[in-house]
This record gives sequence, structure tokens and C-alpha cells, in this order.
Amino acid sequence: MYKFATALLTAGLLLGIGTAACAQSNAQGKGLYRYRWHDGQGLPHYSDSLTAEAMKYGYDLVNDRGIVVQHVERQLTPEERAAAQKVAAQQAAVKRAADEQVRNDDQMLAAYPTEAAYQASLKQNLDTIDQQINTTQINLHSQEKALTDLLARAGEAERAKQPVPKSLNDSIARQRNVVAGQRDVLLKQQETRDAAETKMTEQMAHYRQVKAAADKDRGE
Repeated sequence: MYKFATALLTAGLLLGIGTAACAQSNAQGKGLYRYRWHDGQGLPHYSDSLTAEAMKYGYDLVNDRGIVVQHVERQLTPEERAAAQKVAAQQAAVKRAADEQVRNDDQMLAAYPTEAAYQASLKQNLDTIDQQINTTQINLHSQEKALTDLLARAGEAERAKQPVPKSLNDSIARQRNVVAGQRDVLLKQQETRDAAETKMTEQMAHYRQVKAAADKDRGE
């Protein structure tokens, strides 16, 4: 009976010592697990020092209780770094453009507090183009009349059974080029006006949108 009790007591002591040692080992181990990461297969790894593999895949910095206190992304390849820099540059450009648009909108509202004032300023551009078109039309009419007169003189010579002088033919050729040039100028001016009118419509829509947002911010 005594031997049995002694054996039982010894076993209990050994069990207690083993449990304590295991707990101590786990606690010490926990203290060493400062870096945690997952490899390419998704398997977790722990280390008390920062390894090349951890930097390759990215890692978590954990405290002695296993709580993540910081996450560090993996290192980028040169190609990925270049791509990231390109994206960052594009985002910065977009932000600069947006900031500039805000400044322009503020200046627009300050210069033209009402829609009528802004519309009048835009119409001045159309009026200038209209004046240019009108001048070109007058010049074109004059050049067409000059060409008509030259052709009439050539027609008179032909009806009189006389050869058309070379100088007259040369003048007709030159005048036709002048008329063609004026017509091209007029066409381009009309296209410019159409584009300006379309842009004016877009600008007015933008003005109304910005003005409405500003009035809303002021509670009007």
C-alpha cells in the first residue's frame, strides 16, 4: 500500500513538473515569436528575427501575447515598384488637376457671381468669331465678283471668236485660287464657331453645377 501511494505521489509530482515546464516553454516561445508570416503555400511561420522570407511575403509584428501590433507589406520587385511609382505619379497628377479645377472654379464664381454675367462673357467670344466670319464673307463676295468679271471678259472674247489672252487666263487662275482660299477660311471659321458654341454650352452647364454646389454650401 505504501509503495502504491509513493508511486502515485511521484507520478503526480512528475506530472506537475512536466506541466509547469511545458507552460514555461510555451511562454518563452511566445516571447520569441515576434515576426509572423505566411509563405507561398499559405503556411504560417514565426521567428524572433526578421528573415528574408518574411520580407519577401510580408509579415506581422506580434507582441508577447500573440497580438498583431503592425503589419508590413512584402517587398516589391523592381517591376512592381516601377508600376507602383507610375500609379502614384498618375494619382498625383489627377489630384493636381482636381485642385487646379477647384481654384479655377473659385475664381470663376468670384469673377462672375451670376449666370447672366458668365454667359455674357462667353458670348463675347462668339461675337468675335461672328465678326471674323462676317468680314470673310464680305471679302469672299468681293473676290467672287472679281472672278465673275474676269470670266465675263473671257466669255466676250470667245463669243467674238477671239483667243482669250494669256494674261487674262492667268488672272482667272489666280483669282480662282483666291476665292478657294477665302472659302476655306470661311469654312474653318464656321467650324470654329460651332466648336465654340458647343464648348459654351458645356461651360454653362459646368457653371450651373458649381454655382448650385456653392449656394448649397452657403445654405442658400
